[in-house]
Parts: sequence; C-alpha cells; structure tokens
Amino acid sequence: MTKTARIYQKPKNAMQSGRARTTIWILEFEPVRQQQADPLTGWAGGDATATQLRMSFPSLEAATAYAEREGLAFHVVAAPERKLKLQAYADNFR
Repeated sequence: MTKTARIYQKPKNAMQSGRARTTIWILEFEPVRQQQADPLTGWAGGDATATQLRMSFPSLEAATAYAEREGLAFHVVAAPERKLKLQAYADNFR
C-alpha cells in the first residue's frame, strides 16, 4: 500500500494581519484508517504515526520533487484565493 500525501500552501491566519510563513509549502500524509477511541481514556488515536509528520518546503517544486523521489502518491491542494475588501474610512459612517 502506497502512502498518499497532501501538498498545500499554508494559508494566512485569519486572526492576524501579517502574512508571515504563507509562502512555504507543507507536505502531510493522509490518514490510512480512521482513528479509534481508546476504551480506557476515550481519546482518539491509532497506530498510524505517519499522520503526525509534517514537512515544510520552500517551493511547490521542492515538495513535489521530494514526493516523486520517495515514490509517494500525492495531490496538490490549491491555495485559497485572496479576497481584498477595499473600503474607505468614510464607509463606516454610511
């Protein structure tokens, strides 16, 4: 069974105005099976530790090159499009 990876660009935090670290690309593995509740504690978990791994790359080409070199099946998730809400200060008083 081959591991499937997801490559995406980190979106801007909605709670911050800055755009730091939004140019890096993240590669994470898709979960192989659903997490199960532990009967003793009730916490969700499993034995798939690859889902805990998150790698960052400076560009999309570097991330896809790594996935191809390691023989991983991957898909690229497009970054959400930026929507600019242009308004003037005077619009607050209309």
